[in-house]
Amino acid sequence: MKAVVMAGGEGTRLRPLTINRPKPMVSLVDRPVIQHIIELLKIHGITEIIVTVQYLANAIQDYYGDGSAHGVTITYSLEEVPLGTAGSVKNAENLLTEPFLVISGDALTDFNLSQIIEHHFATDSMATITLTRVANPLDYGVVITDEEGNIRQFLEKPSWGEVFSDTVNTGIYVLNPEVLAYIERGRNTDWSKDVFPRMLNRGDKLQGFIASGYWTDVGTIEEYMRACGDYLSGKVNLPRVGHNIGGDIWVDGDAEIAPDAQLHGPIFLGHGAKIKGGVIVHGPAVIRDYTIIDTRASIDRSIIWRNSYIGERAELRGAIVLRQSNIRSRAVLFEGVVIGDGVQIGAGAVIQPNVKIWPGKEVDEGATVTASIIWGSQGRRVLFGRYGISGLVNIEITPEMCAKIGASYGATLPRGSSVTINRDAHYTPRMLKRAIVAGLPSAGVSVTDLQNVPIPVARYYTHATGAAGGIHVRLSPFDSRVVEIKFFDQRGLDIQSAAERKIESTYFREDFRRAYLDEIGRISYGNAVEDIYTAAFVRALRPETVDGMSRGFNIVVDYANSSSGDMLSHILRRLHVDAVELNVNLDENMVYQTAAQLEAAMNRLAKITAVVGAQFGARLDSGGEKIFLVDDTGARLNPMRALAAITALSMRAADGGTVAVPVTAPRVFETIAARYGGQIIRTKATLGALMQTASQQPTMLLLGDGTGNYIFPTFYPIADGIFAIAKLMELIAISSTRLSAVLADLPPYYLAQTRVPCRWESKGKVMRILNQQYAERQAEQVDGIKIDLGSEWVLILPDPDGPFFHVYAEGSSDEQARILIEKYVGLVTGLQ
Repeated sequence: MKAVVMAGGEGTRLRPLTINRPKPMVSLVDRPVIQHIIELLKIHGITEIIVTVQYLANAIQDYYGDGSAHGVTITYSLEEVPLGTAGSVKNAENLLTEPFLVISGDALTDFNLSQIIEHHFATDSMATITLTRVANPLDYGVVITDEEGNIRQFLEKPSWGEVFSDTVNTGIYVLNPEVLAYIERGRNTDWSKDVFPRMLNRGDKLQGFIASGYWTDVGTIEEYMRACGDYLSGKVNLPRVGHNIGGDIWVDGDAEIAPDAQLHGPIFLGHGAKIKGGVIVHGPAVIRDYTIIDTRASIDRSIIWRNSYIGERAELRGAIVLRQSNIRSRAVLFEGVVIGDGVQIGAGAVIQPNVKIWPGKEVDEGATVTASIIWGSQGRRVLFGRYGISGLVNIEITPEMCAKIGASYGATLPRGSSVTINRDAHYTPRMLKRAIVAGLPSAGVSVTDLQNVPIPVARYYTHATGAAGGIHVRLSPFDSRVVEIKFFDQRGLDIQSAAERKIESTYFREDFRRAYLDEIGRISYGNAVEDIYTAAFVRALRPETVDGMSRGFNIVVDYANSSSGDMLSHILRRLHVDAVELNVNLDENMVYQTAAQLEAAMNRLAKITAVVGAQFGARLDSGGEKIFLVDDTGARLNPMRALAAITALSMRAADGGTVAVPVTAPRVFETIAARYGGQIIRTKATLGALMQTASQQPTMLLLGDGTGNYIFPTFYPIADGIFAIAKLMELIAISSTRLSAVLADLPPYYLAQTRVPCRWESKGKVMRILNQQYAERQAEQVDGIKIDLGSEWVLILPDPDGPFFHVYAEGSSDEQARILIEKYVGLVTGLQ
């Protein structure tokens, strides 16, 4: 059998290791990564190898030639442009006339390939996909199989809510040549995203073989360090170079070790390595060919490539030093430091944790380096979370980081485009916003500064002015020490995960686009922001109800000292609405409010609403997205109950219609829909999912999340508390009823929720077991695992940002809902 080794990877996440070499040629302990794969193929009798190459192809071709020096026959298939994992194999179609093996040249594994091949022929499959189980499946393609091993579903890099298994695709396939007919020559095509789903839809037999043994994708610096440690510790069953001289110390050829040097394995020493007197080395550690560790230097869990020098009393702690680098005496390299090829580190210099220094740079004697050279710092593995980019002000989110975030975002947009930027009233978002503004023009992107307007206004203005996207910087409503940076697409909606990954990729590669002098973006202020928003706002209301709102309609509005006060106050006056307005003046010190402050404000709103006889009272959040309601009697409304009431009003006014609510909402919404001949659609439990649904189905009456966010697509598919207040006035005017009467007419429901801690590495396992155990009783698989219990249900939802699960339950009574919560919390705890 022939093997196709995919070796075209650029390895951007491994930079600077991959600046001067393709990813498969990165040295992993005693060989390049691809050499470990070639040795594995030889063990299983596969010596005819086709290597697909693209990035720095000559490095592989010059090293291996025809393969004869390594006991194999190698043919190369060159991609002029990247063709994807499947497109690169299609490029070699003329060489593949019988079943063949496909394997990645940049992974480390000791799988029994013979067993995988035998399984393929025994099951008479068109394709056999090698699977393995991992603790965190988010960065891989999850594959779901039935009991006979037939593949039923692919999920490429899922969110936690979509993780129904911890079984992932390893990129090792046995394929019949007929599979290549599914690939268009010269087109970028991926096995997991394109070919296998197409085959599944056509009814072709795809088998999943769960392999035992070691496998890891050597895709990041952290994974590379872990793979080296695992190999040194003997966890990988592959041939080793050199011989063990005792103490788990492996030496290739001749190495010079001083008698008083202290070496604590596992350690690999390359040919010609020199370990001088008084040196201390703690494994796992790699010291490659001809590298010198000078007197009394200390090496701890570090990797040093060939022809490098580590000076007297220098200290390395969890660092990587690439080829021909010079680390002079007393220099200190801390955890996560990566020193590129040919770098000079001066005597006594200190390189702080996670700093990366690109090839050919020089650090002065005694310098302390806290940021990467030249492109800058990299302190985080992932930028985006549930609330955009968030972190502690001036600790995790700093001005210099924000400038890079701006440059990274700009690099993902077309040169010459424009974006909007907005902030809340607090002084910390103002500081960070200005740093972001500095980064965007450097990438050739112009900036329209909206200064400080409500988030819905910024979203709508982004869409209305044809901007390529937008940014909003705000203080977190949950923690005054935390700032959040939200990104909008050209429609003003939250950017999708693919766009987030592009920004992250640019940020972590530190490979920013720099505009030439006359291409640098311009900075300007938004024009007629309020007028553009207000005109569309009023057009979205029913003309016949505007008069009704101006005659005898009165409300109480608490603006929470935010920018919404100026905006909504003008709109209410234009509509001639009689409104009692609270906390109108903008106050940057009131942007964040404690739970006690919010409670006091809501109690005050309730009292005033009842005293003045208003139709309802509403309090806006600081961003203008959420509203919290009080009915005409002064009773405060739970946000989910308020959503149910507005759903009933909307369906009554429209004689039916469609409303979307999250999968966490109770079944009372279906009861309301049945009463008015309407329909309920369930979405994922995120505001972003609701906005995407609203943009795709603009005829929907309403979408809400049960926490105070309301979307009315007839205006615009965004959460807009300002418009929600006007819309509620309109619905009450149409129905000629009072909000308290609508609430009294709602069916009862009993909902409970809690969260249960779960280690990150156990999340995938818990989801897989739950999915298997409750396969017969699952309701729709929208988000998480929802278990249908007849008139009751339980939803188990993994949190995307924290090490825990959320558990929701609807019971026939409050007590029964609590009992269900306790039962399934115990189940999740026991499955870990």
